[in-house]
Order: sequence, then C-alpha cells, then structure tokens
Amino acid sequence: MQPKASWRLMQASDLPAVIQIAAQVHPGYPEDEAIFIERQRLYPQGCWVRQHAGKLCGYLISHPWELGTPPSLNSMLHALPNLANSYYLHDIALLPIARGTNATGEILAHLYAHALGAGLCNLSLIAVNQSSHFWQKQRFQPANHLVPAAKLSSYDVDACYMVRTLTSPSIQKSITA
Repeated sequence: MQPKASWRLMQASDLPAVIQIAAQVHPGYPEDEAIFIERQRLYPQGCWVRQHAGKLCGYLISHPWELGTPPSLNSMLHALPNLANSYYLHDIALLPIARGTNATGEILAHLYAHALGAGLCNLSLIAVNQSSHFWQKQRFQPANHLVPAAKLSSYDVDACYMVRTLTSPSIQKSITA
C-alpha cells in the first residue's frame, strides 16, 4: 500500500526542490530564487509543500495582500501590507503525480479557513496557463476590472485576476436558513 500524500508547511530546506518544481510546472513564468525565499520568510504559514512517498510533488505560496493590487511576476514584496484585505494565492504547482488527487481542493480548504480566521473575506489569484476554467470550478470569478492591465501583462496576455468571496459557516447557515 502506498503512503498517502499530504500537505505540510514548507521549510527553508524545501526551497531547492520547490524551485525545481516551479521550473518544471511554470517554465513560462520564471521567478528568481529570491522571490521564493522572501515569500517563505515573510509569511511561512502561507507556504506549503505536497509530499508523497518522501518526495515533494507540489507547493503552494500564499499570503495576505491587498485586493486588486497583485504583485507583478518575479517581484519582491519587501513587506506585507498592514491592512491586508485579501488572501493572495501567489502560486500553486503540482507535478503530474499530484494532479487529479484533490491536492488543490485539500489545500484550498485550509486556505479558506486560514483567511477567514485572519478576518479576510476573499481569496485572490492570477490564473495563468489557461487555468481560469479550473479556478471557476473552485468558485473564483474573473475580476480583471480590479487590476491595472500592466500588472497582468507581467504574466502574459491571457492572465486573469480572479477573486473568491468567502463566508464563514455560521454566516452561510444564516443565509440559507
């Protein structure tokens, strides 16, 4: 029986493998090693790796940010905003072995709870590699109108800023009752 794959917090020692996964999964969207180091240093609780049979097969980098102002590709943040109003999913990358295993669903459930616990009412991301349809299945909605075109163009012409509004289970119950 194969061991179950799982997500765990990223450690600094994981960064070489994370950078290799990024190069394999997102070759058209390269980011310097310093970007990964900075994100992990600034917000370690938002950096996760997917492990299977003792090897890394994916990662996720996320952090609080400001709605409508996503960082440009391959740019340093220097600091997180004092008054974040969105939880930004900077990057998720899964090797083929991790795809189709609900790996994204598992980590998104954690991120939703984390964002709500931090008082943030939405998640945001930039969809690349023609992944907008996938993110719409995860209840993200296109919101390019919130972002200056120059920010999106640092990714590519098809990049799409997307937002998912979050509601806590107690709010959801009162809405449906």
